[in-house]
Amino acid sequence: MTYAEIRAAAKANLGGTCRVCPICDGRACAGEVPGMGGKGTASSFRANVDSLASVRLNMRLVHGVSKPDVSMNLFGKRLSMPVFAAPVSGTSLNMGGKFSEAEYISWIIRGSLDAGVYPMVGDTAIEQFLIDNLSELKKAGGDGIAVIKPWETGNIIDKIKLAEDAGAFAVGIDIDAAGLVTLSLHGKGVSPKTLADLSAIRKATKLPLILKGVMTSEDTAAAVECGADAVVVSNHGGRVLDGTPGVADVLPGIAASFKGKITILADGGVRGGVDVLKMIALGADAVLLGRPLVVASFGGKAEGVKLYFDRIRSELESAMILTGCPDVAGITDRALF
Repeated sequence: MTYAEIRAAAKANLGGTCRVCPICDGRACAGEVPGMGGKGTASSFRANVDSLASVRLNMRLVHGVSKPDVSMNLFGKRLSMPVFAAPVSGTSLNMGGKFSEAEYISWIIRGSLDAGVYPMVGDTAIEQFLIDNLSELKKAGGDGIAVIKPWETGNIIDKIKLAEDAGAFAVGIDIDAAGLVTLSLHGKGVSPKTLADLSAIRKATKLPLILKGVMTSEDTAAAVECGADAVVVSNHGGRVLDGTPGVADVLPGIAASFKGKITILADGGVRGGVDVLKMIALGADAVLLGRPLVVASFGGKAEGVKLYFDRIRSELESAMILTGCPDVAGITDRALF
């Protein structure tokens, strides 16, 4: 199976919910939420892609790096590279519904783990989808992270318990989903979280806790204060608020203040291994990939997901050689122009 074949199959299987564009930048699918697009004009989606594309790298070739180590340790796990599968859910809501949620997430989980990458599984307006996702994760030995929507605090804690029962090694809350259209269309109540809410959630589980959807130093400081273990710098793929900056625009400022105080993950516009290197050089500890894995799974099932991750790893290794980075810890802003 080639990546071109995967893309062709995905285009047919997604039924127009994703155009599988040569450049995935939100222009063709602007306003398509539900769907795979960005909210409103999709300016936030485009800002993610454009801000990352504007980052330039210093090419260095006088060094001894020929076999860079792209692996790392995080959350007590060994990662084959500094990448996670993002918690993208809702096959019938956003992806045309040709495949069930259980089928789709099983391919994401299996393909990720086969590539040495850990999957994040998500929550959505249809409650059964989280149950399906956790069931598939449990079948895989719980080797993944469950990310819960910002429901009422007691509901979040109940769902974290379900994640614990499935064996997840960390849990998260995508606090930016407080503005997600697909939830409001189904009458599902979500809201921003107070520091007291987050502190109560922190006390309710011993698992590492991740807050996904942080775009400011103020929210990152709150994550540190409540005892969260990590944040994901993210605008939810541009799907919740039109007019935000791109993740690559805000990541360096957050990292300058909080690097070493909390694990910093990032997503938004990451399409290849060079993008992974850029995000880490800008201050992330690791990154999440979302939309590209929908294409990979709908076009090639688990094999397509693994193939995509293998491609990312190869591109990252090449980029590290060409910028003189011996390992993930050695990817610093020195690589940036």
